[in-house]
Amino acid sequence: MGSVLYCLEEILLSEMMPSLNDLSELDSVEVTEPQETQTYVKCNKPSGHVSPQNASNVVAFLMRNAFVVFTLAAVALGIGTGFALRHINMSAKDVKYLTFPGEILMRLLQMLVLPLIISSVIAGISSVDMMAFGKIVLKAFSYYMVTTFIATFTGIALAVHIQPGKSSWTASVPSSGNAEAVQTVDSFLDIIRNMNPSNLVEACFRKYKTVYSRSVTVTNENNDTVPGPGTLDGVNILGLLFFSVAFGLILGRMENEAKPLRDFFDCLNKSIMHLVNIVIWYSPVGLFFLLAGQIVKVTDSEEIGRRVFMYALTVTTGLLIHSLLTLPLIYFIVTRKNPFRFMLGLLQALTTAFGTSSSSAALPITLYCMEGIHNMNKQVTRFMLPIGATMNMDGAALYEAVAALFIAQINNMDFNLGQIIVLSLIVTVASTGAAGIPQAGMVSMILVLDSAGLPTEDISLLMIVDWILDRLRTTTNVLGDCVGVSVVQHLSTKELQHSSPADTSFEEDSSQMRTL
Repeated sequence: MGSVLYCLEEILLSEMMPSLNDLSELDSVEVTEPQETQTYVKCNKPSGHVSPQNASNVVAFLMRNAFVVFTLAAVALGIGTGFALRHINMSAKDVKYLTFPGEILMRLLQMLVLPLIISSVIAGISSVDMMAFGKIVLKAFSYYMVTTFIATFTGIALAVHIQPGKSSWTASVPSSGNAEAVQTVDSFLDIIRNMNPSNLVEACFRKYKTVYSRSVTVTNENNDTVPGPGTLDGVNILGLLFFSVAFGLILGRMENEAKPLRDFFDCLNKSIMHLVNIVIWYSPVGLFFLLAGQIVKVTDSEEIGRRVFMYALTVTTGLLIHSLLTLPLIYFIVTRKNPFRFMLGLLQALTTAFGTSSSSAALPITLYCMEGIHNMNKQVTRFMLPIGATMNMDGAALYEAVAALFIAQINNMDFNLGQIIVLSLIVTVASTGAAGIPQAGMVSMILVLDSAGLPTEDISLLMIVDWILDRLRTTTNVLGDCVGVSVVQHLSTKELQHSSPADTSFEEDSSQMRTL
């Protein structure tokens, strides 16, 4: 068993984690053991017992995948503990105390949402030289917005059609979600109002929402519903993102004069991502108690597994549609080339993204595939790929759209057309500022649920299968970035002919772009 695990480890490492200094040797078939004396390992070596060397290899493999192991263990133990506690007949007060560590996790994630989204968007947009790239920048951002909208509506369409959260089970404790109906016209007007907040500080914890009151006039005895101003607790992400984008564009146009502010937001973004990494390591503990509390509260445990399975199937179906139909179709329409041959040259980047669950960690390999294999222009790749690792999150947008509607469905909340449109915009802007690190989608998911008026405690149900869905949506994100580079380069042939080629080496630039 140990030798089998070690062979699997060596295969995964050879495909997914090539060193930056050995990018030219990525096609090597042989795998060497990472020890001081480099000896070759034969995976078909028979062994009648588990040698100390194989045991140490198993331990090393588990340590390198510790977070996944802890998350799976937390899911299994949380579900088991929840079923064991169901026989005790715990009161609502006891369940509340049980989920307290999970509540701390939710509060930590909510604490990091604002600085993560704002610093990420401002740092990414301010680093773009609009004067130098001009039309290329507009084409790139247009591609990002179009593909993100398509992914969002793909997820919404699948969630509305399949309805993975529709079931007969309900929680014994009523949900805190709020799904008050708002007319479609007023929903559009609320979007515009929230995009232009009157107070940025207030936008951090409150947003505008139309409320209705009855009005009786002398000439008309009927009660008329009159829309009026109101507020709703939650982050006004539309207003903050609108300001962040405008502020980032202004900083980008100020060139050297704005360098101190650009450095500040870049440093802030990196420090927040480090904080997210630390908090993520606490998530298995919080997840354990959240799952146990959810299992205790529900009345029909069999429905939980079926609904979560349908949710995972819906997300996976959407990601496959976007990766194997939407993106290849866009590539073919623009370039008139075979998209699947293009995707074949990206296997190293895609497997790295799947193995690491991080588009930022896969960035050096993605650069190698696009420049070394597909011979893409370095000016386009080194502009779009680092920006796309943060801003182009097609997989995250699709996942968040399905997840939000799934939670709404299990809480018996019906979204009208206006609310679905508002949800699509919230998902688009939230996924745009998501960090390209493992499990960062959980942070933006908290923001989406809070902005849509959905209960954030139900995110524990999503975390049961998030360890695999996170890898699938990261792979979709990286594929979308690569297709975007090809599309923008094909549409910008004239602009690139008049510009000077990049003169820095790939190794130097990839080392500079290395993140967490």
